[in-house]
Amino acid sequence: MRRRTFVSAAIATAVILGSSACGLDSGSAGGSTSGTVTVYTSRPKAITEGIVKKFEAEHPEVKLNLLTLGAQEVADRVRAEAGKPQADIWWGGTSQQFDQGVTAGLLEPFKQDVVDRVPEKYRGKNNLWLAEQRLAEVIAYNNTMLTPESAPKDWDDLVKDEYKDKILIRDVAASGTMRSIFGSMILKYGTVSDPAPGYAWLKKLDANTKDYTANPTDLYLRIQRQEAPLTVWNLQDIMNQQKAGVPFTPVVPASGAPVLLDGIGKVKNGPDKDAADTFAAFLLSDSTQQYLAENNFQIPTVKLAKEPEWLANVGLKEMNVDWKAESSKEAEWINYWVQNIKNHG
Repeated sequence: MRRRTFVSAAIATAVILGSSACGLDSGSAGGSTSGTVTVYTSRPKAITEGIVKKFEAEHPEVKLNLLTLGAQEVADRVRAEAGKPQADIWWGGTSQQFDQGVTAGLLEPFKQDVVDRVPEKYRGKNNLWLAEQRLAEVIAYNNTMLTPESAPKDWDDLVKDEYKDKILIRDVAASGTMRSIFGSMILKYGTVSDPAPGYAWLKKLDANTKDYTANPTDLYLRIQRQEAPLTVWNLQDIMNQQKAGVPFTPVVPASGAPVLLDGIGKVKNGPDKDAADTFAAFLLSDSTQQYLAENNFQIPTVKLAKEPEWLANVGLKEMNVDWKAESSKEAEWINYWVQNIKNHG
């Protein structure tokens, strides 16, 4: 029996989970195939476990190797291996990260029938990456420590004195999600040409931040242990944690939530191109995306046959963010934050 490999970035060792290997769905590009698909992903275990089981049940002829890292760590690893690629699929990351991957020549297009599954407005340059979902960034709190009345309602609330030492934040530099949240805050309070007001807001946030956690799992555990009640993170992960019994409540900020595109790409010159196309076709199929929307709180870019009830009830208000401008300045802004703001507030 084939086996799939999961690697945890937190412990940096491989954990082998016995199971039949993965193949690709009946609607995949080029039909049935065999081989091995190696996927580098930043998607959390709560999501990947269900997808792997579904994938394996439908396609036992392809072995799946899954390496889990932070979004920026995935991007950095794909870049580092460009001379001799080890991955076939880059699954999970912001539009900024994928655009940078395109510029660096790290990606090649999927087969056309895979590309056609995603609306054109959700495709990267020359179809070199495809947005799988829209990811809303929100405030979240431990509802055993705060009430709806005492919890923040908007971004500006986070920098009030009453929340000093009550915020935990995922380490920003290693996280595509956090980099994008901070970039959108700089644009909310400043501009591309004058980021200083945005930096000032981030310094106030740093003053209220108790600590920066190494990874999302550490973030969830420490909030659950009541080390601090507040964080900022993506709505999907917060709701998945809530479903698992963690006492989290998401808050869509009154002024709006930045909504990122979270994508998938085919690594250029990866070891198994056919298996890469088949995995992408499976992931972007109507049935898989409906499953993710209903079971994992995903907002797909593909049109769903039925909108899940939770999405209609969440009251999502989108913040207007110039993501192209944010992408052009993100590295500069985050470097400045690391050197001049982190732990200086």
